[in-house]
Amino acid sequence: MALPMGYDGLRTDDESERTDNVNDYKITCIDFIKDISHDYEAWVDYYKLPEEEDKRRRTGIRATIERTNEWIAKVAQTIKAVDVVMNDGIQKMAESTAGKPFAIGVFVNGKSSYTNAKAGMINVNVKSSGREGRKTKLGFHFKDDRFRIESTCGAFLDETILPTQEFDLMDIDLKLHAENAQQRDVISFTVTVSEMDNDVEFDRRGVTTIIHIV
Repeated sequence: MALPMGYDGLRTDDESERTDNVNDYKITCIDFIKDISHDYEAWVDYYKLPEEEDKRRRTGIRATIERTNEWIAKVAQTIKAVDVVMNDGIQKMAESTAGKPFAIGVFVNGKSSYTNAKAGMINVNVKSSGREGRKTKLGFHFKDDRFRIESTCGAFLDETILPTQEFDLMDIDLKLHAENAQQRDVISFTVTVSEMDNDVEFDRRGVTTIIHIV
């Protein structure tokens, strides 16, 4: 069995559950988030973790159900927006299931995880530090994809000048292009950080953030 971290937006292309009614679709997706959370809790069971870590991961999964479903109900205005919020929640549950073995934080306007911002160029602050003197660096979400990003407004993270070196204490700023965004748009993205040991990736984790454009 492998980590469920690649469980990424399974519902995006599934037409069978589609409806033109946003409210009906919201109900479907709220139920889906609740149902799939049991799969992630089953992974936590499988890991047989120490009590405190087990509790931390379950708390993360349950907090995601609550916040994600609140955003589906109150923030998302279109079927596409519901998909973005739902897939963000799936990603966050996978991250809680996998745990966070080294320090990593992603911040938009000083907030993490569920955030808001105005349209335009949005600053994304990434902080991390490794364990036992290890350095960290910006990693890749999947193969050659540096970031995971999904939005209702064509947002993208600038990859032209990225700080790709290793850091004792990472504190870097990324530029998120959301110049085409309108109020009520949503943007979900995942930043991956690699923990390095003698130039080799020792571990890596992703942190997913959602932004509500206000």
